Parts: sequence; structure tokens; C-alpha cells
Amino acid sequence: MAKLVFGMNVSLDGYVDHEEFAPGPALFRHWIEHVRGLTGSVYGRRMYEIMRYWDEDRGEWSAEEREFAAAWRSQPKWVASRTLKSAGPNAALVADDIEAVIRKLKVELAGEIAVGGPDLARSLTDLGLIDEYRLYFHPVVLGRGKPFFASPRPPLRLVASDPIGEDVIRLTYVPA
Repeated sequence: MAKLVFGMNVSLDGYVDHEEFAPGPALFRHWIEHVRGLTGSVYGRRMYEIMRYWDEDRGEWSAEEREFAAAWRSQPKWVASRTLKSAGPNAALVADDIEAVIRKLKVELAGEIAVGGPDLARSLTDLGLIDEYRLYFHPVVLGRGKPFFASPRPPLRLVASDPIGEDVIRLTYVPA
């Protein structure tokens, strides 16, 4: 049975914003290995559109960025959207009944399925489908933006804390 995991980089005050802070070398290596090991990912429309950046090679990329892109491209993706008309390579649109699709994926697959985006995570949390939350705290205060928890935080229990690189700590929680 697959485990559904929601994890993102987050500021000390709880916001996620890929344009405000970036992972250092150790954390980027962590993300490469994490994505390489995933069974797949499920995205909301907005986060999927952001991640489509990795669909096409760019001349200015480092070797690590190319490695991340290759890992991301190779994994199956499911995109929850009623507005998109098509999805990129290795991606399937889910326009209706995301709950049924996720429950089926969890039963039929093994390993980890990543949840991409706080809005989708809110919906899946409300349905009781997320098995684990991973918050990658950066020593940055934003004061605004999209919160990691897009609705009131569910009751959680801390199960791990791991430093990654010089300045990031990952806190792992499961539903209480």
C-alpha cells in the first residue's frame, strides 16, 4: 500500500514560496534522491504548472538541475484539475473524484506518492488521505504568501526531526 506524503520547503513563519528561498546544495541533493525514489506525485493545477519548468532542458542548468529534471520527468504524475485540457509527459489529468483516484492509487501501488501544493494537500487532509507531513524549515521569515497548511492544521504527532545541510531542518509528522 502506498503512503501519501505532503512535504515542502517552508519559512519559519509557515509560508511556501519557491521564489523567495531556494535549497542549498545538500538539500537539493536530498530532493533529487527523494524524487528519484517516489512511486509518483499528485499535483494541483497551480503547483503542476510551476513544476512543468522541469519538462524542458535549459542550457543554463547545472548537472544537478539536469539530474533533478530527469528524475521528475521519469515518475508518473496525476494532476487534479477541472480547468486544464491536457497534461505533459508522464502525467494524467484527474478532473473528477480525486478521492476515489487517490484511494485506488494507495491500494494498488507501493512506496511513496508525493502531494504537490498546499491547496491540494488541504483537500486531501480534509479527506483523511495524507499519511505524513514533512516540513523543511528554512531560516527565513516571509511575513506573507501561501501557507504550508492552507486550512487549520490537523492534529499531528511529531515522529522525526532531521537536519539537512547547514541550515534546514525537516520535521516529520503523522496524523494524531
